[in-house]
Amino acid sequence: MVINIRRQLTLFLEQKDAEMIENIRQKFNPKQSELINAHVTLCREDEIQNLEKLKSNLLSLTFPNFDIEFRKITRFDEGKGLLLPAIANNKAFDNLRKEVLKGLIDCPRKHEPHITLMHPRNSTCSDDIFKQLEKLNLPTKLNFKKISLIEQRDQGKWTILLERNLANKM
Repeated sequence: MVINIRRQLTLFLEQKDAEMIENIRQKFNPKQSELINAHVTLCREDEIQNLEKLKSNLLSLTFPNFDIEFRKITRFDEGKGLLLPAIANNKAFDNLRKEVLKGLIDCPRKHEPHITLMHPRNSTCSDDIFKQLEKLNLPTKLNFKKISLIEQRDQGKWTILLERNLANKM
């Protein structure tokens, strides 16, 4: 029996910032909400194949807490999914990706940070839901203070393997 294992680096939302977003996810995408808390994916599984080098990079990392600014919600995947996209310029996010991927990927691909509110794999954003949610005052700026290496086995709940706090100041 082969176990399907996925790993990624994630920036979980701080609990104080996540309440409204988690409420949306629980109401409109309960399956995804059960699998993983609201987050921004920092690195996808294909980027972090060498776990020992990745862990070494995380343990030696000196990087400050940082903010990501977000725009209005938008639909994706033929309108089925819903996400909260970041603004276009995210130097801190891009620089953090470069630091954690040092020695793994010389030139990391561009990755647009976002928070998925409704994943099309297990929910559908209707026009009515979109109209309802676009009226909400969702956070426009969130601060991220730690990186989590997480794992999912056989499409089950994601678990945290390792967490690394970022520095308060540099």
